[in-house]
Amino acid sequence: MTARGNGGQPEAPARQVERDGLPTWLEPVRDAAERVLPEQLSRFLPPAEGGRAAAVLMLFGEGAAGPDLLLIERARSLRSHAGQPSFPGGALDPEDGDPGGPGPVAAALREAWEETGLDPAGVQVFATLPALYIPVSRFVVTPVLGWWRDESPVRPVDAGETGAVFRVPIAELTDPANRARLRHPSGHLGPAFEVGGRLVWGFTAGVIDRVLHHSGLELPWDASRTLDLSEEAIELAQGGDRDRAGSLPGGDAGSP
Repeated sequence: MTARGNGGQPEAPARQVERDGLPTWLEPVRDAAERVLPEQLSRFLPPAEGGRAAAVLMLFGEGAAGPDLLLIERARSLRSHAGQPSFPGGALDPEDGDPGGPGPVAAALREAWEETGLDPAGVQVFATLPALYIPVSRFVVTPVLGWWRDESPVRPVDAGETGAVFRVPIAELTDPANRARLRHPSGHLGPAFEVGGRLVWGFTAGVIDRVLHHSGLELPWDASRTLDLSEEAIELAQGGDRDRAGSLPGGDAGSP
């Protein structure tokens, strides 16, 4: 049984990045993460004055439909980005450690546990991506890449924060029929995926898009296919504040 710390959170030593021992299909993702430059991921890079440190967990597993990603849907009652599919993650806490050191990995695993009940002991962190910037919230976000080596049950832990926890097969994300560019109220076009009855967009879609591209998993798709963000999605994302609709974080880590 995994030891538990305060609040029931699993206790674990500081996690190191372990690049070896991955399934063959995941090695190109690791190799791409190790060589990719920040400007190849996003046009939004952290400013000199910095911002609020945060991290997300991009967790790869092998489900019934093959290789997949774990995502959550943010609760529809949240004040911002409500109802939006995303990676588990959030802001660094002081106990997570140095944002320039082990902090992002610790925060990504902690947030994934808090949001989904995931046992961090079953996750092999194999890479981190360069930190990216979300201007509207001033978050400096480090995507942490993990291999779900020993799976554990997952579920929405707090319905006030997480509406759903679900897995998306990589095959669905790379299917050209599921790819599009989403037109934001600001006029910005960012990547989007129509998968499992959900629209994955914004920062999350941008990171997925760039990882698929640079790892060679991307298939040719029609980049001229565009979608408009629905009225419901706009209102949910901005907590019903239509005056801020134009300030949606265009995504993103979208195509440079």
